[in-house]
Amino acid sequence: MILILDFGSQYTQLIARRIREQNVYCEIQPCNINLSVIKSFKAEGIILSGGPSSVLGELSPTIDKQILEWGIPILGICYGQQLIASLLGGEVQNSDQSEYGRTEITFEKESPFFAEIPTNESLTVWMSHGDLVTSIPDGFQILATSDNSPFAAIADPDKKIFGIQFHPEVTHTSYGMQILKNFVFNICECKADWDMAAFLETKINEIKTQVGDEKVICGLSGGVDSSVVAVLLHKAIGDNLTCVFVNNGLLRKGEADRVIDLFTKHYKINLVYVDATDTFLGKLEGISDPEQKRKIIGNEFIGIFDQESAKLEDIKFLAQGTLYPDVIESESFKGPSAVIKSHHNVGGLPENMKMSLVEPLRELFKDEVRELGKTLGIDDELVYRHPFPGPGLGIRILGEISREKIAVLQEADHIVMQEIKAAGWYRKVWQSFAVLLPIKSVGVMGDARTYDWTIAIRCVNSTDAMTADWVQLPYDLLGKISNRIINEVKKINRVVYDITSKPPGTIEWE
Repeated sequence: MILILDFGSQYTQLIARRIREQNVYCEIQPCNINLSVIKSFKAEGIILSGGPSSVLGELSPTIDKQILEWGIPILGICYGQQLIASLLGGEVQNSDQSEYGRTEITFEKESPFFAEIPTNESLTVWMSHGDLVTSIPDGFQILATSDNSPFAAIADPDKKIFGIQFHPEVTHTSYGMQILKNFVFNICECKADWDMAAFLETKINEIKTQVGDEKVICGLSGGVDSSVVAVLLHKAIGDNLTCVFVNNGLLRKGEADRVIDLFTKHYKINLVYVDATDTFLGKLEGISDPEQKRKIIGNEFIGIFDQESAKLEDIKFLAQGTLYPDVIESESFKGPSAVIKSHHNVGGLPENMKMSLVEPLRELFKDEVRELGKTLGIDDELVYRHPFPGPGLGIRILGEISREKIAVLQEADHIVMQEIKAAGWYRKVWQSFAVLLPIKSVGVMGDARTYDWTIAIRCVNSTDAMTADWVQLPYDLLGKISNRIINEVKKINRVVYDITSKPPGTIEWE
């Protein structure tokens, strides 16, 4: 395995993702975990991530210098490189010539670290740093330089310690995957023997150990994440699982009936259906702030679970489909990462919650969850279902929520789904949906003046939800969707298409 020590970079999870894609197991742990714990992992290699801090700060995160003396291959990325240099006697300074974005590096020396990469020409890499290594420790060699980084890549080949100023894990770095592969296979000599079947076996054993003979409630939404959790738990603990499907009134058109039919008739899982539409919409009345909406919905879900667990008696665990991108964007989970937004399943949990959490997907990315679903034998129609947020249409209706707005958005969103599928685009894109904007504009329909709402269509491609690009849907498809929405959905007289990537935007509007 490869152990990644997280210093708070928003790219840390991408490192793990790239390594897992090579069928090598890895784990992310906080940079400040105990030295004995690090040893217990018996890793073939350790990666020190980037981070927002400066190694020059008094309270900057660090590691025990002993780790660099164990003889285990180590790769420091950005902050990780600067930390290695600082700990081993090199120098780091704050630079007046920071590098952000695409940069060209030039190779100075051959190395197995850069195997199968054209080193006779410059390479485009992604830089994101203010501090700069200005002097390297004894025993280190210069492997590559850039205009502003005289030590863009360095190595102590005898100790198998490598440091790079750029980020190989992001797609902007050419041959970034090859660089990580070289470290994992050439330097660490790992074997590509980890796959989703192995993860499934391990996770089932973990669930059995954590839960024992106790009963578990699973919050089921009908989406990929919670569905995979439900089928996985059912495989691990059988009838000790009860799924609770809460209709918060913010679901897609026909969603409730589909979920009930699938899980009771096909998967034969114990299912409790709770129609809490009135409760949720009552709590949300007059609320327009997106964070408030998320937390109200999250707290209400937990309250309902508490009520249902009391009815079922002796429920000790609550299962959730929390994924790693949810965690990394919501809290300082592993290392001092910045909070971007809260998610209902990790950011809105009350402190006095009566149940312990079971989150078997917490370390997985979305595409890995889909792969796990296929390993579990779940139908492709469900496995490849587009992501749908926990707060549902509550965060796709910008501003205050009303029953009328919900009905309007359900119809518009249904048309988007129908046409995307009919045109053969559903499996080509990561996510597509409609957003109801709190904007009214003048229109002309049937020679009469209208003053109605606007629908925004969002369609993006992504692999992990951490970054996303807008999809260039065919004009005729966009035109058909727009015409149908305006002609068939009352209160809508304008349709726009969102062409914002992530970053700088997010996938959801709220």
